[in-house]
Amino acid sequence: MPEPIQKKYCFHVTGMHCNACILMTESELQDLPHVTHAKSSLATHTVEVIGDFGDRTPADIAEELTLVLAKNGYALSVDKTERRIDWGEFKLAVPIALTFMLAFVALQKAGLVNILSGGDVTYGTAFVVGVIASLSTCMAMVGGLLLAMSATFARSGDKIRPQLLFHVGRIASFFVLGGIVGALGSVFRLSAFATFVLGLIIGIVMLILGLNLLDVFDWTKKLQPSMPAWLSRHALGVTKFTHVLTPMLVGIATFFLPCGFTQSMQLYTLSTGSFIRGGLTMLSFALGTLPVLSLVSFSSFSMEKNAKKGIFFKTAGLIVILFALFNIANSLVVAGYVPPLFNF
Repeated sequence: MPEPIQKKYCFHVTGMHCNACILMTESELQDLPHVTHAKSSLATHTVEVIGDFGDRTPADIAEELTLVLAKNGYALSVDKTERRIDWGEFKLAVPIALTFMLAFVALQKAGLVNILSGGDVTYGTAFVVGVIASLSTCMAMVGGLLLAMSATFARSGDKIRPQLLFHVGRIASFFVLGGIVGALGSVFRLSAFATFVLGLIIGIVMLILGLNLLDVFDWTKKLQPSMPAWLSRHALGVTKFTHVLTPMLVGIATFFLPCGFTQSMQLYTLSTGSFIRGGLTMLSFALGTLPVLSLVSFSSFSMEKNAKKGIFFKTAGLIVILFALFNIANSLVVAGYVPPLFNF
């Protein structure tokens, strides 16, 4: 029997938005029996693949691998595909985002909500950010893991229990681990200036996330922070287990996956210096993601396959940008660097 011939191929990738996309594309491709190595690059939007594909042409290989990645919104091609920005989507996104923010300001003035307060991220903010995150490209990884896990257990006829265990594990772990992160903040005893700087960093991270959702500027994707790659890969490795408690472990592992929205909330949680406040903040965020992830669990819902996804992402991006600017402005006001701009 002849030895398999390992060849290296480089393909262009469409659909990559953040560091989670790197991990997802590499993991999906490396799971294929005839692929021995896959390395993705967000900077160049390419993936390098090494494997034995026989006499198939690069175009045929790209088409085959696209079938594997398509469920998560990615596609491979031999030639670079020119990215087209649909500026017309802003005609709907801008008024929708402004209407949302005007309604928010009206509720804030009426004292009915308290989403932004003195530079703090309240539980309402965390919940709203969770809703946006659950519909964003950053959560494609969590949705992908959930679907993959569901398919594995569905083969044995077990459809409901794994889904419930996943959501229970995710919600409970976000409270406990968020509380631990908050408690660690009390150990460091952040000064008023350090708290201000951390609040500013949170605002900047949110601003970058919002710009990424607009999908207009490629350079912002390189600025988005992420978990260390080794930690994210270990978290992803949990999904390979076949134990009865694997769904719960997968839910817990999502706390460590490279979602920028999750990390922005984790940064804020560190500044709370409290187990309870930190836990409740991350719990609120997890509850915000629950409705959409539940739809993914029990239906074929996928924002990536929605024809209006561009309008939604641009609307969500504008809302996140406005939240970020409000948080940055309020942090500067609380620190005394600028006079009050808004009466929040």
